[in-house]
Amino acid sequence: MARVVPETRDEILAAAARRFAVTGYRGTSLQDIAREVGCSKAAVLYHFANKEAILTELMAPAIAVLAALDERISRETGGAAQRVAAEGFVDLAVRFRREIALLRGEFPELLRQPAFAHIQRIAERLQDALAGHTDRLPARVAALVLLAGISEACAEFADVGDTELRDALLTLVRRALDTPD
Repeated sequence: MARVVPETRDEILAAAARRFAVTGYRGTSLQDIAREVGCSKAAVLYHFANKEAILTELMAPAIAVLAALDERISRETGGAAQRVAAEGFVDLAVRFRREIALLRGEFPELLRQPAFAHIQRIAERLQDALAGHTDRLPARVAALVLLAGISEACAEFADVGDTELRDALLTLVRRALDTPD
């Protein structure tokens, strides 16, 4: 049987995204990706060092936007930081909801991988900004619930238009952040 070498890395990335969506990151092997592309595992490894490298590339655009949001938040204080964090995270989650859906339920484990360690620190700063930079438990819980809920909603409501979903999420965020403790 003749093996086909993938024309581009994009074929491998697309196949990996499809496999991750079906069986999750942990449940997908390099062999599964190769089979989906129609090539050998060695051909996949020619383009990517390992499965983590594929995931890193799939997530790179979202991670770049997250890093830019972190930078914007760091320049703000008080309510302005909270607003930038809330609106920025909603925009990011809506824009990259396909990527969020791919990794649904696997974020805690993935954040322990070296390539994604910095994302955990950014997430902590994002949560702190959403909480209004306070140690008050109700504010911290609200911030965590908002982050998790926004991500989950974006993955769940994939068929809703971007503007409609963004507006619904921002309405929810404003209500949650304006609720007295």
